[in-house]
Formats: sequence, structure tokens, C-alpha cells
Amino acid sequence: MSDMRFTIIGIALIFVGFIILGVFGHNYQAATLESNEFGTCFEYSNEKEPVEINCSFKIFNQTLFFALIIGFVGAGIIALVKGAKGNWDNKVKSEDMVGPDRRDNENDEEK
Repeated sequence: MSDMRFTIIGIALIFVGFIILGVFGHNYQAATLESNEFGTCFEYSNEKEPVEINCSFKIFNQTLFFALIIGFVGAGIIALVKGAKGNWDNKVKSEDMVGPDRRDNENDEEK
């Protein structure tokens, strides 16, 4: 892959991570507060009353969600660094080059 592809992939992964965090993050931020302050955790629903659940399950779900977000953002950062440090575009073999040959251009200028 070329440098530009890694840069685009890195930007897309970071963007996806922040979008997921923004859209679904509000569902996962209350577990630590509920367990530290009240000692009991509840699962909330629009159709019925809150149901008391085990706080460790809610905190585990919160941890998995944030690990997913960190994975997306971390992979994006790695791709950006690889795209910035890479020099694959500069190391193209002469037989792999596409486009007009430089020798043809020199001959055209002499005419």
C-alpha cells in the first residue's frame, strides 16, 4: 500500500472511533458512577421500570465498549504513523512505473 492509502485509512479509523463514541457512548458512562456512589446498578428501558442488575456486568460492558473505541483510534494512529514514515511511493521499480518514459520525453524536446 502507498503512503496516501495508510493516511486515508488512519483518518477513517479515527473518525469511526469518535463517531461510535459520540453515538453510543452515553449508554456506557453511568456504570462506574452508579457502582461507586450507590452500590447498585440498574438497567434502564423505555417500556418498563428500571431493573436492578449486577454492577460487574455493567462495568464489563463499559470496559469492552471503550476497548473497542481505543482499538479503532489506536489502529488509526498506527496507520497515520505508518503513512507518514513510509516511503513506498519513492521506491518504485523502473519496470513497475506507469506513464510516459523519461527517455521519450528527452527525445521529444530535442526535435
